[in-house]
Amino acid sequence: MELELQPLNLAGVEDKRPLVIAGPCSAETEEQVMDTARQLAESGIKIFRAGVWKPRTKPGGFEGNGLAALPWMKRVKEETGMLTATEVATPKHIEAALEAGIDILWIGARTSANPFAVQELADALKGVDVPVLVKNPVNPDLELWIGALERLNGAGIKRLGAIHRGFSSYDKKIYRNLPMWQIPIELRRRVPNLPIICDPSHIGGRRDLIASLCQQAMDLGMDGLIVESHCNPDCAWSDAKQQVTPDILEYILSLLVIREEIQTTENISALRKQIDLIDDQLIELLAKRMRISREIGQYKKEHGMTIVQTSRYGEILDKRSAQGSLCGIDQVCVRQIFEAIHEESVRQQIEIINK
Repeated sequence: MELELQPLNLAGVEDKRPLVIAGPCSAETEEQVMDTARQLAESGIKIFRAGVWKPRTKPGGFEGNGLAALPWMKRVKEETGMLTATEVATPKHIEAALEAGIDILWIGARTSANPFAVQELADALKGVDVPVLVKNPVNPDLELWIGALERLNGAGIKRLGAIHRGFSSYDKKIYRNLPMWQIPIELRRRVPNLPIICDPSHIGGRRDLIASLCQQAMDLGMDGLIVESHCNPDCAWSDAKQQVTPDILEYILSLLVIREEIQTTENISALRKQIDLIDDQLIELLAKRMRISREIGQYKKEHGMTIVQTSRYGEILDKRSAQGSLCGIDQVCVRQIFEAIHEESVRQQIEIINK
């Protein structure tokens, strides 16, 4: 399904990179909301975000003020002129948010992972002209992400955007959520006109990572940033570690280097031709490797051997990872490449043995 999209057309917001949406994780009190909003407005932010309903991983935490917070959002709009944005997870949320004049809705990662929930939201949005941003599902599933966008588009929502907030992983390392940049890059290839906004707060999970993540997002051609900003982050009722003050956010944005997405490519055309030639050679080499793998498969069949020789496989991964590192290639990248090559070799050998 090809998405039928229109520009976001946000009133009073200049159409340039990056589109910036900022505000606290949660709308905690009217004073906190207004204090943060005024500071952000003074620094030039045009769109204020705050969580009115907050789905938490475990019960017992602060889950938002709900309907009580919507008048605060309305006051932000009236006193600062900023547009307002909040997350919706049920049709009742949508009804209440629109009645309160919320300008932009977003669908969270937990909701976008559930096609039933997304369809309910899509049905509730029929006949409504409002920008809707869809966060990537919790797990790295591009088809599920696109499916959520398609459901909304099928309901007539044409002012759509995507929010890249990273993906959950059991093996936590630097980031709260793994960026897995290749997934939003593939989304851009599949849906070229879809605005993609990066959420460095949820990817990083730490305020000291936000600046570098913002720059990476811009370097990858993303259209905007949605950053959690709080007047007093250390006292925030939710996600305190990943929020920054409005003045720190202003400083981070001032340091961003925004490169043009479309420039003449005459000066790099020769280099691209070299890459094309090397890619051709890589395919030819892989084809030769697979031919040898099939010969090995035939030998294993004739001698009653199992397909996977784990010691040999481990030796290949260790050796090639170390070799890649010496050549300036990340070891994780090299392992992933050779894991994919091994998987295809095994598939071809299974075909030989089962003939």
